[in-house]
Amino acid sequence: MNTSEKIYSGKTKDVYGLPNGNILLVFKDDVTGEEGVIDPGANTVIGQVEGKGRKSLTMTDYFFKRLHAADIPTHLVSVDLDNSTMEVRRAEPLGKDINGTGGLEFVCRTRPWGSFLRRYQNYIRESEKTLDHLVEITIKDDERGDPLINDDTILALGLLGRSHLEQAKDLTRRVCGIVEADLRDKNLTLIDMKIELGLVDGEVVVIDEISADAMRVMDEKGKVLDHETLCATLIGQV
Repeated sequence: MNTSEKIYSGKTKDVYGLPNGNILLVFKDDVTGEEGVIDPGANTVIGQVEGKGRKSLTMTDYFFKRLHAADIPTHLVSVDLDNSTMEVRRAEPLGKDINGTGGLEFVCRTRPWGSFLRRYQNYIRESEKTLDHLVEITIKDDERGDPLINDDTILALGLLGRSHLEQAKDLTRRVCGIVEADLRDKNLTLIDMKIELGLVDGEVVVIDEISADAMRVMDEKGKVLDHETLCATLIGQV
């Protein structure tokens, strides 16, 4: 791996700088969860699953190709499945804090689930069991449990300008729509997903990954699929 020093080590990926100025993402086999139960929405690494990193990368490659076909920009340059690496253009994550870290994550929901259901269960009527690509924005901050942040606060703190904020929310809905339609063709239902967005040459683009690590999907019986099952259903055994 012809890289410079490691830039960052995350829960599911390591990040390296390349001599050409691009970034190399190395997908790891680490899984997140709580109390021994794997949960892609959790912030704590609880172990490893052999081959999980390669499957996440394969799924990301799968969906990024669909985004490109729909003229949705990403930072992808190339994928090396054998080494579980993805070369990407260097992007500035949206909404970095004053220390140049953190950033924003964009969650798109089609069903009340998880933290959304816990927050609003007393307000959800029987007739409101679906959500029309509702976008929520959270701050990447594990110590504070990735708190929600609203549009007015984002603008007041100068994290994003109004134009970039609207572009980001529109891209989030478009990405969710593409993933949702693809899953529907396989008799699967997208519950929610999160994506990260960044600026490349002043343009808002999809960054990081789109994989089972960043979405909840259920089958026809209402069972939420685990990482391995979802990957196998979408892309076969890898």
